[in-house]
Amino acid sequence: MLIVICGATATGKSGLAIAIAQRLNSPIISADSRQIYREFDIATAKVSIPELALVPHHLVSTSDPDCTVTLAEYQSQAQELIDKFHQSEQIPLLVGGTGLYIKSVVKGLKMPRVSPQPDLRSQLLALGQVQCYQILAHLDRLAAQKIHPHDATRTVRALEVYYVTGKTISSQQDEDPPSYPILQIGLDCERVDLLGKRIEHRTQQMIALGWEDEVKYLGAKYGWDLPLLDTLGYAEMQQYLQGEVSLTEAIELTIVHTRQFAKRQRTWFRSISEIEWFDSDDPILVDRVWDRVQQFRSTHI
Repeated sequence: MLIVICGATATGKSGLAIAIAQRLNSPIISADSRQIYREFDIATAKVSIPELALVPHHLVSTSDPDCTVTLAEYQSQAQELIDKFHQSEQIPLLVGGTGLYIKSVVKGLKMPRVSPQPDLRSQLLALGQVQCYQILAHLDRLAAQKIHPHDATRTVRALEVYYVTGKTISSQQDEDPPSYPILQIGLDCERVDLLGKRIEHRTQQMIALGWEDEVKYLGAKYGWDLPLLDTLGYAEMQQYLQGEVSLTEAIELTIVHTRQFAKRQRTWFRSISEIEWFDSDDPILVDRVWDRVQQFRSTHI
């Protein structure tokens, strides 16, 4: 049995997950593509030390920032943890907002086991996204149809798989869903204005927690060309540190980009029919979700 708690950023997934995990005496497995990296803490809204003390969290701060974790590697690690918890008769919670991480587990995605190829990636990136996407569209039309023309990460990955294996990435992808029952809980904040306020509050909290110092430290330690430093919350602060924008502008950009990101997440998760949705602003949210979890457990015991 597996319980998934997903949804857009700033909808309260972590708080709900901790509350449910405490009642179940269950561990939490993170489904966040950035929280898996050590030292990237503040701008990723990583769970705090007190929260970690309440419930065991897994796949949080387990990899070095300069060692890319592929989707296949994440899936393998998550599946191993789920199997281990099932053996001890625990019901793990898979919690996060990275849709592909969750999909890889609940759908049992089959994917090529190709490790990152730094030299090949550098050559592809040097060509530019426009040319890379044109090459991909020629080599693998199906993959190109699923990848946004501006998505350099997935475009390069698809080309990388092709040049390493000699086969298109679309021909190597399939699904083999797990046999255990899965309950997918989605958190949604239908009031866009309220979600926007939450995002603004979170961004201000990042400043108070030392966001600027964190980015300075990471840039100095790993170099400013580290891919993770070009992600949400890090790219904007880097612009400020390099004198391209003011601190106020960096904060405003982060808020705008986070809102856009939340909208994309909501669109992704809303397309999945198996997800059961709950209002993140419901004053008795935890009790409502707990009732559904209890019903789910009784049905599948």
